[in-house]
Amino acid sequence: MAPPSSAAGGLLLWLHGSAETGEQSRAQVAPYFSAVPELRLSFPTTPIACYGDEVITAWFGIPGVPITATTVRDEKGVLKAVEHVHEMINKEVASGTSPTSIFVCGLSQGGALAIASVLLYPQTLGGCVVFSGSIPLSKSFAEKVPPEARKTPVLWLHGMADGLVLFEAGHAGCAFLQELGMACEFKVVQKHARRHEK
Repeated sequence: MAPPSSAAGGLLLWLHGSAETGEQSRAQVAPYFSAVPELRLSFPTTPIACYGDEVITAWFGIPGVPITATTVRDEKGVLKAVEHVHEMINKEVASGTSPTSIFVCGLSQGGALAIASVLLYPQTLGGCVVFSGSIPLSKSFAEKVPPEARKTPVLWLHGMADGLVLFEAGHAGCAFLQELGMACEFKVVQKHARRHEK
């Protein structure tokens, strides 16, 4: 009989916004999951990066704000960040966690990275939750989305009054997923619980 997996249960991988850290996200997010002890929480922090004269934590290059439905991103940087997230997911799967028990979530830039990582992962994951995020890749990459990835369900929440990632960007992102045949539920948040970063 095979030994029990050290990775029993599921995993929630939370990707922070720019100018934030995983520890800051843990303090804000973890309390909401205290009633679900079988779900392990992971809050990685991206390496510190420089943009102009500013040194901040960011998963990839930051365009000018506000971010709209047509904002052009540093796609090379996005794909490098996606590889980093895939490495974390693959390590978890190798330890015995089923891909369908892995949930990738994120806020703002972290939400953009979360959905990009899910779309380009070769297997179906448990789900993805995007908080005030956007699609950080051009529509031309749609043909690269594997059939299994299209089966991952997505919940997208966005604030009407978001001044950093405009509502139109979130709405367009969910519409794009639906064009791919994915199940994406879009929920409007009338008021922000707090201000998020880029």
